[in-house]
Amino acid sequence: MDINQLEVLVAVAREKSFSRAAETLGRTQPAVSQAIRRLEQEVGERLFDRSSKDGTLTLAGELLLDYARQMLNLRQTAQTAIKEMRDLRHGKLSISANEHTVFYLLPLLGEFRKLHPAIKIEVHRGVASRIPKEVAARETELGVVSFKPNDPSVKAIPVGTDEMALFVSPSHPFASRGSVSIKELATQSFIAHNAPSPFRQRVIEAFEKNETELNIAIELPSLEAIKRLVEKGVGVALLPKLSTESEIRTGQLKVIRVSEMRLERRLHLIYRRNSELSHAAKAFLKLAREVAD
Repeated sequence: MDINQLEVLVAVAREKSFSRAAETLGRTQPAVSQAIRRLEQEVGERLFDRSSKDGTLTLAGELLLDYARQMLNLRQTAQTAIKEMRDLRHGKLSISANEHTVFYLLPLLGEFRKLHPAIKIEVHRGVASRIPKEVAARETELGVVSFKPNDPSVKAIPVGTDEMALFVSPSHPFASRGSVSIKELATQSFIAHNAPSPFRQRVIEAFEKNETELNIAIELPSLEAIKRLVEKGVGVALLPKLSTESEIRTGQLKVIRVSEMRLERRLHLIYRRNSELSHAAKAFLKLAREVAD
């Protein structure tokens, strides 16, 4: 039973004539009659009363007609949904980001929402090291990371940069200074994120190279919590500038350059290589490239 046969059934029932149905469908009458015969053979029942000249349905025909209309309506609904998705009037955008890289997304999501208000956006919180695996496994369509993944099944597009810097409270003795040396940080209590990362390791190595003790007094699982403690003067922290733009602007935190460290990070949007992206994902990548340029 194919959709074309059901279309013929509905047309004959509606027109109450094989010849008129053939005309509306743009087919010959023998082709319409043959389609109905094949449908009858498949269901094992007569669908039209051949003694009637007005295309009267049998009981089996009336029963099948109801399902045929439902299936044709469902086909139309599916075609409409696909068109709306193609025109970005329907669909979903799925992105994975960690606590740091989500700050890169915020202005982009606002702009994307203005352009495509009907697209549902889902941002999943992921661990940086696992985000490429999630993308490769199709658990999410796009990812944002601060490194270029080694996974050959994942394609990475550079979309921006960020930098780790020293942050202190406005009342801290360093607050009025533009830069400090690592040696001067030996007496400072650091508040650090407890998630392991390549940049944490680079910081540790920089302190070791300069023969300076790194005193990590408090470790927390949240950038927001770290910022609040630094603001209160509990300690200092090395944080990504991207996540502290608001506090820098309002003066809640002061940013200081550390002379011996330049911890720049390149941000990448990643997606599964050789995978057909959704129209929503393609539109988001296009916007990200335009903003990066």
